[in-house]
Amino acid sequence: MPISERDSQRLAPDTKGRGKPGARLTGTKLIARVLKTLPPSPGVYRMIDADGELLYVGKARNLRKRVQSYTRLTGHSHRNARMISATADMEVISTETETEALLLEANLIKRLRPRYNVVMRDDKSFPYIVIARDHEAPQILKHRGARKRKGDYFGPFASAGAVNQTINTLQRAFLLRSCTDSYYAGRSRPCLLYQIKRCSAPCTGEISLEGYNKLVDDATAFLKGKSYPVIRQLNTLMEKASTQLEFELAASYRDRLAALSHVQSHQGINPHTLKEADLFAAYSEGGQTCIQVFVFRTGQNWGNRAYFPRADKSVPTEDVLDAFIAQFYDDKPSPRAILLSHDIAGRKLLAEALTTRAGHKVSVSVPQRGEKRELVDQALINAREALGRRLAESASQRNLLEGVAQTFDLEEPPQRIEVYDNSHIQGSNPVGAMVVADSEGFAKNHYRKFNIKTDDLTPGDDYAMMREVLTRRFSRLLKETDGGKGSDAGGHETPLWPDLLLIDGGAGQLSAAHDVLDELGIDTLRVVGIAKGPDRNAGRERFHIRGRPSFLLEPRDPVLYYVQRLRDEAHRFAIGSHRARRKRAISMSPLDEVPGIGPTRKRALLQHFGSAKAVSRAGLSDLQSVEGISAQMAQAVYDYFNEQSS
Repeated sequence: MPISERDSQRLAPDTKGRGKPGARLTGTKLIARVLKTLPPSPGVYRMIDADGELLYVGKARNLRKRVQSYTRLTGHSHRNARMISATADMEVISTETETEALLLEANLIKRLRPRYNVVMRDDKSFPYIVIARDHEAPQILKHRGARKRKGDYFGPFASAGAVNQTINTLQRAFLLRSCTDSYYAGRSRPCLLYQIKRCSAPCTGEISLEGYNKLVDDATAFLKGKSYPVIRQLNTLMEKASTQLEFELAASYRDRLAALSHVQSHQGINPHTLKEADLFAAYSEGGQTCIQVFVFRTGQNWGNRAYFPRADKSVPTEDVLDAFIAQFYDDKPSPRAILLSHDIAGRKLLAEALTTRAGHKVSVSVPQRGEKRELVDQALINAREALGRRLAESASQRNLLEGVAQTFDLEEPPQRIEVYDNSHIQGSNPVGAMVVADSEGFAKNHYRKFNIKTDDLTPGDDYAMMREVLTRRFSRLLKETDGGKGSDAGGHETPLWPDLLLIDGGAGQLSAAHDVLDELGIDTLRVVGIAKGPDRNAGRERFHIRGRPSFLLEPRDPVLYYVQRLRDEAHRFAIGSHRARRKRAISMSPLDEVPGIGPTRKRALLQHFGSAKAVSRAGLSDLQSVEGISAQMAQAVYDYFNEQSS
């Protein structure tokens, strides 16, 4: 488990180097004062500037010796010299061991994202496949987050695409259901998945529960790496069915074998001697580093993902990799083997720390020959190509932003662009959406949706919806930043305060936006309204800016294409948010409103009666017969539905 800041503070009281009021020390003088109180033991230190912003988090086997190196006046890189001179405060946390210091350092860097550290970005949790065992007919599904459901978990997979492809193949090979328990309970005849041979339909008795659970056991064995016994068994069954002239049955076994062959032959890099390992390959160019991560489990390649950690250009590739790996495993389980493209200074310490946390031996090595070296070399090629694509996209993005600045009269290329749109159907389930773009493209973890809350809103009043969205957005932003700029704690490094606002709409929407900003005292933002062309033709959009006549851009202007992409992304996100809200409203069950009925009791009632409507018609004695429903709860359900109907 990651060490929280609260836990870390219990390890030892903070040692602070604050100067006296009016004579605050900074730089080497401040560090020298702190040095006098430091113990010669392991720990973590934090360097903070005069504004309270965290500059750097570091660990040490000997705090006194490590911090003493910062008191020298020469011998530092430009980056470290800037960091030292800006230091106005230090906080120190003592730990029992250097291993504990390493884990705490990684945890603090990931959460606090200091300016001068190598910081892992795009830290989305890895998905798993789970075969849920809390139902008589186990379900297969994709899973992220805490493991609350009873079942068998397989992973991690490096990407959602790898999980979806594997689940799709497993459905073809083992005919496991993927539907929800409530959908399963309400079936009276097989669904389409049964017709296209992706499910064996235990819901309607097309297969017995005993036979279905045998399929589940085969799928579990395959995911555990025991593929050869499963394949051998299917071959035997196919030959037996063919001998007995049951050709349709033999064909079904043939199709399942083909599906298993597909999942084994379409995994790209595939090891023969490696059963459980993560592989990290780092490649640097143009001041950026790409770290390609490959995940191998049960002798199979379970996908890969490219990361682009934030690091200063002067940091060597192996140091970026060293810092990245500790943060990577802060909230993920460690495999038994970790393969690296570069030797790192903290390799032995990292292996010791991960072994302690995982409860089993974890080896960290740099392969020099054989199959493992070939895998590393192949991953390095992937890292180099991914970084090349990113650098090309970055250069193109810079040119586009320079064009945006020129087109919309900005003093410099925008660092953050916010685009707003609304979505509703005749005023129902109205949703406002904000998408964000910066120098690296779309910053999806900055997207926001706004469920419209105004009670007296006239249905379909787009101007009022825009006013509510912008009022909520910028009122909160003013409170968070005191009217200035700030840096987000999320994975995408972009300012919180936008340089350009794009509004989907013409002069009316532009006026509504400026009314809100004027009321809040914000008069420095450039706001642009994008009105659709005649007959909504793309390429004939008219742009509206306060104080300027509306204008068109040349049909082949790259800025026009870029703005269209931004607007279309906002439209896509707004429609998706609206549909999700509408779907929730439609799928609301009357059982959700019954006091005391949570997910477990709701599932039990639906499984017993088949539908919420059947529950509403049930008698008191029938309700009491449901497992997990007490007499008091049965009375509450009965009273709720009878009062509703009376």
